Amino acid sequence: MKLTIYSDGGSRGNPGICAYAIVVTQDGKVIFEDTKFLGVETNNYAEYRGLIAGIGKAIDLGADDVEFVMDSELVIKQMNGEYKVKSPKMQELHKDAKALASMIEKVRFTHVRRSNEFVSRADALLNHTMDINS
Repeated sequence: MKLTIYSDGGSRGNPGICAYAIVVTQDGKVIFEDTKFLGVETNNYAEYRGLIAGIGKAIDLGADDVEFVMDSELVIKQMNGEYKVKSPKMQELHKDAKALASMIEKVRFTHVRRSNEFVSRADALLNHTMDINS
């Protein structure tokens, strides 16, 4: 099964209240979406938690070819090995994301601008989640 999973994380303040959202698509159609409030954390924490949730959903769905798309250049470049992960807290999340991603046969991590339709949808979902939890 081939999927494209869009995730986004955000915080209001850094740290501040935060949430993530994922939008799972197959052949350009949304097949699943989810969002979760994370309490008070950093933006990068929320971004990684969104990615990890997306990877977990891909595994649950039995996907074997997945493109993970995010507007976080930092997280994408860290996942692709272009940037080092310096923060100990982020190192743990990065390690978890890499371990989960290794369970999927074919994986790609792609950076896009927020203007992408599905990244914008994930952003709207997480902002709604922060609105109702603040």
